[in-house]
Amino acid sequence: MTDITTHKASRRRLLIALAITCSFMVIQLIGAYYANSLAVLADAGHLFVHNSSLFIALIASSIAVYLAKNFNDGYKKAEYVGGLINGMLYLAISILIMAEGTERILHHNDGHQLEVNSYLMSVIAAIGFLFHGLSTWVLYKGRKDSINVYAVFLHSFFDLLSTVSTFIAGIMIYVTGWGIIDVISSLLISVFVLFTGIKVVKSCVIGLFLPHKKLPKITQVEREILSTEHVESVHNITVSELDGQLAIGAHIVLKHHCTVELHDSSCRLQVEGALKNRFNVEQCVLQVESHQCPLH
Repeated sequence: MTDITTHKASRRRLLIALAITCSFMVIQLIGAYYANSLAVLADAGHLFVHNSSLFIALIASSIAVYLAKNFNDGYKKAEYVGGLINGMLYLAISILIMAEGTERILHHNDGHQLEVNSYLMSVIAAIGFLFHGLSTWVLYKGRKDSINVYAVFLHSFFDLLSTVSTFIAGIMIYVTGWGIIDVISSLLISVFVLFTGIKVVKSCVIGLFLPHKKLPKITQVEREILSTEHVESVHNITVSELDGQLAIGAHIVLKHHCTVELHDSSCRLQVEGALKNRFNVEQCVLQVESHQCPLH
């Protein structure tokens, strides 16, 4: 279970990664203009959506820090809304790049030669490899601590691979002189972005509008745990649905005599039984903490 300290570390990693990728996005936009490269512009558009995803992940991490009740059905709904916004941005950007790419292909067929600065295009891709590599390394070290960090880490890794494809496209244009390669590369990127957007929108719509098992409120779970005989207090309660089954996690602090007598296991079983009877919990993760007493 993720504690507040871990959430703060995850938020710091996300913030560093966001600063890195935003800096490179500005470089890409300027470079795309001067290089006249649609592939670089497409990658910048993809990176814009990636940065918005990072920003939403950062907000989610901040919520986990400042609201100690952690994760429940309400946060999941908020996460779906953020994902839906990102998915729509994916679709919009991919359609715009496809439209621009189609227009450039028509101009090319009419005899207009595409002038792409392949050298600048490859330099931007090489710089992007360094930026994305640094961002991926920052996120890699914290990928096991937070699902948000893990998701953004995967995205950054694919962005790293994208810079390699753009670099190769720049080299091919330089060697062959075929500017149309830039358009083909941009269309491939936009198709990837389009399918990603469709997948994100579909999962978020399902999460938002299809019926799910109603989760008990945090306060209800808290009251039930505190009603058991041996629990002094409870914190960091999480309520979620995993594979259609209700899962509850919590940190429980035992009463003083339970700490002295060292019967943690029986206390844990009592709490698990109470949650099973009241809420039909299938998965229960409890971290038992001893009562803090200066004499023991």
